[in-house]
Amino acid sequence: MHTKFQARIRKYDIAGKTGPIFECTRIRFPDLPGKLNKLILPSEPIIINHTICLGADQKKHACYDIDVEVDDQVRDSMRTFLTPQNTHELEELDRKVLQHIDSINQLKQSREFYLSFADDPQGFICKWLASQSRDVKMLTDSPIGNTEEERRADYYMEQWSYEAVSRYFYNKVQQKRVELEQALGIRNS
Repeated sequence: MHTKFQARIRKYDIAGKTGPIFECTRIRFPDLPGKLNKLILPSEPIIINHTICLGADQKKHACYDIDVEVDDQVRDSMRTFLTPQNTHELEELDRKVLQHIDSINQLKQSREFYLSFADDPQGFICKWLASQSRDVKMLTDSPIGNTEEERRADYYMEQWSYEAVSRYFYNKVQQKRVELEQALGIRNS
């Protein structure tokens, strides 16, 4: 019975049929799962020590394993629980859980993205543009240069720039010449 004097700790009188099982007459409610687990867990293996004599003249020690079949209700219930239909349901539920976790992670990233934009819009845009330019350069396999230097006009007034422009136009002229020769049917050996 529940004691009215101790409202926080409930004690139950189990002196009837369950008393000998739990080996006590009263039990606190929080202690009940621990007592039940001791009774539910599989029992210790049975060990039988016995000497088997093979003959009068042989004195060898031998060890034999004897399989003893015991009905295991927990194993049987687990087999019925894990039918193909139930495993399919479990896989479907796992897939849905993973989808929800992915959507939560995406929402978390977008929240962090917008919070950082709200905190410092100008700094955020500068960092974001730098990140995007790095990504574009990685995708196009071009070497990563100094973006700040490339923004200045003086960078393109150096000698390498004039040489690059000359080579570019020379290659374009050669390409157009080949196209024109092919169109006119002129072959240059």
